[in-house]
Amino acid sequence: MKVILASASPRRKELLGQICSEFVCIPSRKEEKITKTLPEEVVCELSLQKAEDIERQAEKEEDMLIIGSDTVVAYEDMIMGKPQDEADAYKMLSVLQNNTHRVCTGVTLILYRAGQRSVRTFYETAQVTMYPMSEAQIRAYIATKEPMDKAGAYAIQGKCAVYIKSLSGEYNTVVGFPIARIYQELLKEGIELC
Repeated sequence: MKVILASASPRRKELLGQICSEFVCIPSRKEEKITKTLPEEVVCELSLQKAEDIERQAEKEEDMLIIGSDTVVAYEDMIMGKPQDEADAYKMLSVLQNNTHRVCTGVTLILYRAGQRSVRTFYETAQVTMYPMSEAQIRAYIATKEPMDKAGAYAIQGKCAVYIKSLSGEYNTVVGFPIARIYQELLKEGIELC
């Protein structure tokens, strides 16, 4: 079965590699259009857009799986994607530090098998509590440049790990690719990639 990951994220690539030895990465370049307001709905909508964008580009094969994924951080009603600049990253981290927020990751699986197309979209949510961060600590973290391509302006698996007080939910949901849930959803379809 041909497997396409609709992402160039090294984190998603590494996680998919845990269950699939051969796949190709084709990142979606489509402009994202958000029509939803709830974080869970937003990530499902965006993961579907990414997967469908790659589906339109791909040569259809008898057995093919396309995986799209998107992650947002939400504090109360505020959705945080990737920061636009360092000032935006500072604003996000100032809100998140010393508070609990949730991370939502949506996943879409588009499957072609025996001439049939099926689409499955789902999401996972994790609660993350951060330790307090001083202004100097926030600025030092931003200076590493790590926050600049991460939802909520931080990487739980990176230098921000020292500020994570607690986590409830699947760790990889926060990383941006809930691999255990993806594996379970594929098993429901009778697919074992390894």
